[in-house]
Amino acid sequence: MPELPEVETIRRSLEPLLVGHRITDTTVILPKALRGASPEELQKSVVGRTILRVDRRGKYLVLRLDGSVALVFHLRMTGRLSVKSPGEPLAKQTTLILPLDNGETFRFEDTRKFGTVDLLREGAPHAMALLGPEPLEAEWTSADLSRRAGKKRTSVKAALLDQGVVAGLGNIYVDEALHHARIHPARFAPGLTREEWERLYAAIRYVLSEGVKHRGTTRRDYRDAMGRSGEFQDRLKVYGRKGMPCMSCGQTIERRRIAGRGTHFCPVCQSAMEEDKP
Repeated sequence: MPELPEVETIRRSLEPLLVGHRITDTTVILPKALRGASPEELQKSVVGRTILRVDRRGKYLVLRLDGSVALVFHLRMTGRLSVKSPGEPLAKQTTLILPLDNGETFRFEDTRKFGTVDLLREGAPHAMALLGPEPLEAEWTSADLSRRAGKKRTSVKAALLDQGVVAGLGNIYVDEALHHARIHPARFAPGLTREEWERLYAAIRYVLSEGVKHRGTTRRDYRDAMGRSGEFQDRLKVYGRKGMPCMSCGQTIERRRIAGRGTHFCPVCQSAMEEDKP
């Protein structure tokens, strides 16, 4: 599933292609992907409206339209957003098409068809309201991280995957941040020291910033709005590197199932001796 760096990269690539343009029609090919409205309600609500901004909240991408209306996309595992000319062939996995006033078409494609788009009106409830802080914003602090994650009576890996603790983190960047901070992913979150929380806070901001800088991580499906893959996969230190030497100490990278997810770590840099349990 695309995480914060991937969705932010998509947002940045879409913004100059969409902002200021008016939606002239709607074609819903996969109705189950549409939530909060029927295809007819979607058309009535967005046709004729101008796209004011392309925002991101956690792993959600949000098109802000005039009239206090928004379209909220959750790409899940294989969703892609792009802007293409009407003459380009329609992919069989296309779920939604929004023609624009400049003749281009905004398309939502999803091979596995788990992705969703919500029609959101001002004041309507949405899961975004339950998300934790944005980890790249200046207002987010190490104290906030330790307060939110430290009260979770679970592993630090599980705590960081909780979107109510911090928004936008997923399996790849949690593994990378924990390695950068030299913290074992199975550590009991309330057992971390203040110094460890500060290291982890800095590591999260670092790996996410690097992920955005290098346009995200492409393991298989992820592409930006222009169809370009990311580059951060070439800079991963532990994720996907089971059996390979750690770039810091040379020890073999291990993979275990922690918090229900395949988890990569270095047994030396992230010593299991510090692995405490409730």
